[in-house]
Amino acid sequence: MRYVDSLPEALYSADSVRAMDRYLIEEQGIDGFDLMQSAARAGFRQLRKRWPSPGSLLVLCGAGNNGGDGYLMAANAQRLGIFVECIAVAPRSKLTGDALKAFEVASAEGVPITEVSDIPDGLLCEKLRASDVVVDALLGTGVAGAPRTPFSEVIRAVNQAKRPVLAVDVPSGLDATTAAAAGDVVEAELTVTFIGAKIGLFTGAGPAVCGEVVFEPLAAPEQIRGCREQPMARLVQWQSCKTGFPKRPLNAHKGRFGHVLIVAGDSGFGGAGIMAAEAASRAGAGLVTLATRPEHVTAALVRCPNVMARGVVHGSELTALIDQADVIVCGPGIGKSAWGQQMLQQVLDSAKPRVLDADALNLMATRAAIPFRQQVLTPHPGEAARMLGCSVAEIEADRLAAAQKMQRIWGGVVLLKGAGTVIASSAELPVVTAGGNPGMATGGMGDVLSGILGAFISQLGEIEFATQAAASAHLAAANRAVDQLGYMALLPTDVINDLSLVLKETDVIGVRNHREEE
Repeated sequence: MRYVDSLPEALYSADSVRAMDRYLIEEQGIDGFDLMQSAARAGFRQLRKRWPSPGSLLVLCGAGNNGGDGYLMAANAQRLGIFVECIAVAPRSKLTGDALKAFEVASAEGVPITEVSDIPDGLLCEKLRASDVVVDALLGTGVAGAPRTPFSEVIRAVNQAKRPVLAVDVPSGLDATTAAAAGDVVEAELTVTFIGAKIGLFTGAGPAVCGEVVFEPLAAPEQIRGCREQPMARLVQWQSCKTGFPKRPLNAHKGRFGHVLIVAGDSGFGGAGIMAAEAASRAGAGLVTLATRPEHVTAALVRCPNVMARGVVHGSELTALIDQADVIVCGPGIGKSAWGQQMLQQVLDSAKPRVLDADALNLMATRAAIPFRQQVLTPHPGEAARMLGCSVAEIEADRLAAAQKMQRIWGGVVLLKGAGTVIASSAELPVVTAGGNPGMATGGMGDVLSGILGAFISQLGEIEFATQAAASAHLAAANRAVDQLGYMALLPTDVINDLSLVLKETDVIGVRNHREEE
């Protein structure tokens, strides 16, 4: 899922956006129907931008304002001579207020409107397959829970037809606040959202069903400024993070850019530590040490001769390595055996900043939680579920709440991986680092992220910003790599390779010059 630079940083709940809508009407004096017309014009403009010459449109309309937007979009198409038809999934008798007025405008313009109950079995599917573009104006942000009949049946028919879909404000069936999909959800190619960007479009099920997200504010910034609704989160992309890396001075030396210790790679899992160490090196760490099983040292030196690889058998051997490090990354491939438990215990006993991933998290799930400020936890939904004692479905039902709960228990920063990475910390607002692609669904991607995290923390010395920057750089590198290789062929090492191109974009590969060579 890709996003454009014009997306706002503030992400709101559906309730907050509806309150902002009311504020524009009640406090700013904007007529509600005029606002609906603005939404319809913006949606139709984006439709024509994506599909300049559609031969036919099929607009699916519900009963609320979302349906009203659809009727007015259909009226706009009719005026331009585009063949358009509306399917009223909610009957005319259910329409009131501005939605009813929009229906009447579309009808007066000559738009054919057919109630879904009057369409013979199979004909709706034929109409959908025959349309160049389908407009989803069924449910909008008011949906809670799984869509009911006839909406669920229409949504299934839309997805089966496999035609291009523009979703008005939010794909029908998606919870715009929690990003949960309790039932059938429209799979859109383009989502045009209004007034405020909804958090549910950017995490959880959102990235899978929204396609490209385009934001249309509908009102001038000064008109909405007085509204007291607060965002739920911030949307962060690499474009906004890269300016936080000052240029390296010409007299820079390795001691200024941090020493990262990677504790990883039990027997049979040597690649995890090697990838994490290579990623840390590529992400600009001054020094990288890999503490791994002795049998992996040769492979590590062949792959990464710049990494100081040390074979360790017992946890006590880590003490000297920990003392030399600025940041510790622990977890990739450490397993759950006595070796991994010893390694983790040594790391937890130290006061050094740390990144905990993979089996380090699984081992922590069996222990009493001890909060620690200088750490980043990087669970995927399965690991998060184990740490919170719940199901993966419960994590995915509200990813933001899950990340915040973990942060309250363990402290530090929690980076919940998955579609629409969520970062929770002691800061006022959590962060969604949106982006990425399906090619990242392969083993080892998390190991690469851990290495980048360790490198950025060791250089910046600021865990919260370093975590946001690492997550967004990781996603940007994966997007670069997939453009060349495609989804199925993408490997974690490809992301490491393209990380250099992402960092080069900034022309500020260096970091704050706060470290002195020891």
